[in-house]
Amino acid sequence: MNTLKITKATIDDVLKLQSIGRQTFSETFADVNSEENMKKYLDESFATEKLSVELKNPSSYFYLAVLDEKIVGYLKLNTADAQTEKEDLNALEIERIYVAKEFHGKKVAQALYAQAEQIAAKIKASYMWLGVWEKNFRAVSFYTKNGFVQFDTHIFRLGDDEQTDLMMKKILI
Repeated sequence: MNTLKITKATIDDVLKLQSIGRQTFSETFADVNSEENMKKYLDESFATEKLSVELKNPSSYFYLAVLDEKIVGYLKLNTADAQTEKEDLNALEIERIYVAKEFHGKKVAQALYAQAEQIAAKIKASYMWLGVWEKNFRAVSFYTKNGFVQFDTHIFRLGDDEQTDLMMKKILI
């Protein structure tokens, strides 16, 4: 395996981000959700306009995992008022760590997570937090292994389906 690079995404990367975002979300959730709900979510969450606004937000950070010029995963972090839940302005939210299925188990998610840790240290966040679907056992295990503990739950809507996300955090200070 050649060198994996983690690069900060800019507005010029919007189509690459859209492509890897749609691919990885589909690979992760398509077989456990209806086609209509998946289509609605992908069309809304990965619309070019929406991603462009998110990329321009100074309180959000996107990173691409690049291997041999191929994007194999990405990370989205939110700080301050960009966080999806108003937890704490001094916290860092990991909104998304997604890796293409063929690269699971190849330390790509761990490299993206290491980038999140660097940003958390840089902004002096008191803790990192995230929401993860309770049935995404692979992700729950990954975060638990990295020191996150559940502190709450919330409802995530995928189309007309209400799903329970585990809210997890890792205290840093």
